[in-house]
Amino acid sequence: MLGEAAARREGEACGGGAGDERARDLYYDARMSLAEAVRRPALEQAELVRRGEISSEELVGAHLDLIAALQPQLAAFVQVLDARARRHARASDRRRRARGHAARAFDGVPSAIKDADPLRGAFMRVGSRAYRYAWTPFDGPATRRLRRAGLVFCGKTSTSELTLMPVVEPDIHPPTRNPWNLDHSAGGSSGGAAAAVAAGMLPVAHASDGAGSIRIPAAFCHLFGFKASRALLPNFYARFDPLGLSATGAVTHTVDDSAAVLDALRGDVAHPATPGSLLAEVRRAPPAGLRVKLCLESPLAEVDPEIAAAVTGVARLLEGLGHRVDTTAALAAEVEEFMPIFQRLAAGAPVLREASLQPITRWLRVPGRRVSLAQAREVQERLSRRVLDWFGDADLALLPAVAALAPRVYAWRDLPPEEGFARAAKLGAFTAAFNVSGQPAASLPVGVSAASGLPYAAQLVARPGADLVLLQTCRQLESALAWTRRRAPPQAGAGTPGDGAGDAAHH
Repeated sequence: MLGEAAARREGEACGGGAGDERARDLYYDARMSLAEAVRRPALEQAELVRRGEISSEELVGAHLDLIAALQPQLAAFVQVLDARARRHARASDRRRRARGHAARAFDGVPSAIKDADPLRGAFMRVGSRAYRYAWTPFDGPATRRLRRAGLVFCGKTSTSELTLMPVVEPDIHPPTRNPWNLDHSAGGSSGGAAAAVAAGMLPVAHASDGAGSIRIPAAFCHLFGFKASRALLPNFYARFDPLGLSATGAVTHTVDDSAAVLDALRGDVAHPATPGSLLAEVRRAPPAGLRVKLCLESPLAEVDPEIAAAVTGVARLLEGLGHRVDTTAALAAEVEEFMPIFQRLAAGAPVLREASLQPITRWLRVPGRRVSLAQAREVQERLSRRVLDWFGDADLALLPAVAALAPRVYAWRDLPPEEGFARAAKLGAFTAAFNVSGQPAASLPVGVSAASGLPYAAQLVARPGADLVLLQTCRQLESALAWTRRRAPPQAGAGTPGDGAGDAAHH
């Protein structure tokens, strides 16, 4: 592989004339290679940069070109930091060439921060008109750790207002659309991150999950989404989520990329992966004969038959891999039981002007002010005991990630707040319980509907603290299902990475 800068140097060495022609030939060869490189998973991109087969400047530039071309269709970003990202990529290249520079897991790889976390020198609007002028002069703790891992941030990705809804349709910008079918949502609240990675705008993107906000958009966009257990990572959102429901992570194409992000969030950024790191250990096989509970039902939502059949297929696959699968009844739950917790979290964010919020957000916040932290904690502990009793002595539980395919954009916009929220809550029927219990849970892409072209996913859940066993099993299934072979169809206007498509749209 030969990058543009290397091609230019080669042409100069030829002394002009024929050298110029040679440089152009090499450059066009490089463009083809660059188009291939941007489709690689994040760790593979980092390895290309490390070996000098491509520069971070070229890699980041190619992704920024795709962002500029696709952003008008997808609305995956709320702020693109084009010039800054290119500058940071050049600095990454200089560090790599410097003697004594220690390699890091994601050196020179482009990424972005969800617009619910601070990124130095960027806005943080959290999907709300109430925060339209909010600007942060510092990195948040998760951002700092990801920056130390070598990632180059291209901007901020979209989220639902105050991260409360499982679709990204705030008043402050257009809805975030699904790269697999633009008439449908990319999910939420990490919808911008999922749309960006699924469309190839980024190889990996920061995300967070308070009731399914990583797993739901990952399921809708055919990505791997992992919610860590409460014991694995610090509570980066303790100020607004003292209950610890929200987990920080990423949406990725591969289990390895997610494991490396989790290592970075734990403070382990070295390359090669240090012994005992998740990335080093995830490459080992999971324990043999794991006990798996299969559940295809929920009292909160009816499961699409196509999704139920796909999850059943994963169960058969697990049996073929030597694990033991038993069918179990649904977890007994009602949305009303979870509401005091959700309302408390909704009311926690400071807002100067309530009238600037969307109707559903206001509807949630009013009763939330009457819920004390002690009351919310009591509800959480009671529900957590029920979830863990249902899980029992199993090693894993296998369920749908979401009961239905991605909804159409604005499906609930004109409904009264209570009805709109009730319909949206069905998307979290299989995910929210494990935020309450603090268990690790992952969304695994398992298929694409032939009728609509929309992806669907299975969910795998482990015991509290058993993140590694879950990641190892997910990696085992990734190999068997070969889900990385499926990618979202190319969008019109995307152009060829590196060809300057959409330059005029850079921000």
